[in-house]
Formats: sequence, C-alpha cells, structure tokens
Amino acid sequence: MPGAGFYPITASKLRFGRDGRWYADDEPVTHARLARFFTRHLRRKAAGGYEIWVDERYHADVEIDDSAYVVVSVRADAGSGLETGSTADRPGFVLHINDETTERLDPTTLRVGADNVLYCRIKGGTERARFLRPAYYQLAQFIEEHGDGQFRLHCGTVAHPIAQH
Repeated sequence: MPGAGFYPITASKLRFGRDGRWYADDEPVTHARLARFFTRHLRRKAAGGYEIWVDERYHADVEIDDSAYVVVSVRADAGSGLETGSTADRPGFVLHINDETTERLDPTTLRVGADNVLYCRIKGGTERARFLRPAYYQLAQFIEEHGDGQFRLHCGTVAHPIAQH
C-alpha cells in the first residue's frame, strides 16, 4: 500500500481541511472512527509540516489547509458563574478540540485572522486552533465590540482584547 501507508487507505494525498474534516484525495473521509484515528495520530514533524504517525511502518504525510486543530465546541467553565450570567472574578471557558481533548481557553491568545476567523493557541501554546462556526457562536455571546472598534471577550469583570491580524 504505497499511497498513505495504511491498509484501509489507498489515497495518495491526505489532507485536513479548514472545515475540520479529513480528506483522502479530496474526498471526505466519512468513516468517523478512521477520521478520529487520523486526528489522534497526527503529529508535527521535526522538519516542519505534519504527519499521521502510528509507528515506523505506518505513517503518512498530511497537508493542513489552515490549522491542524479546530475548536469543536466551547462551554463556560463549570462553577465559573458564566453559565448563569453572573460576573465571577475568574471565570473561564473550556474548549473541546477535534482530537477529543479539552483545554481551558487562554483568552490572551485569541486572534481574528483572515475572513474574520477566530483562532487561539492550545497545547501549551505550541499549536494554533481554528474555531469552527458552532464553537465561535458559543463564545460570541461573551464578545462585545467597544467604541474603538476593538472586540473584547468578557470573562466576568475582566475584558480581554482580541487581537486583529
């Protein structure tokens, strides 16, 4: 199986799209367990770029359209007070990432990129994650535009500016 290096895949090109989906030769990977397998075994290569790495025998290069990770959903941190609309001093948000991990949002890493897409840093700041539309809408209820055209994420009594790039 020279293509991707996996028995069930004969694709010559694996790609992770802007929409948070996997593609094999530009066809969507519709098998959920296979897509989850790809995501779980994705890693950054030392020389740059990404690959799906199982072991020395099974690995494949991957093209990444935008970011290797996407934020699938966002929820107010349990007990933070945000879920009931209160203004706790240190409330926060929990991000659900496409690799089935969860992380607390560091609001200082929020950035708006091209086409008004929202990003943040995850994995200890080493990776950039793109917010999928549903996750963006979940967070948007806590974002306000201020008179200077600057957007800020409100976490209780603290308003974090969102950088524009």
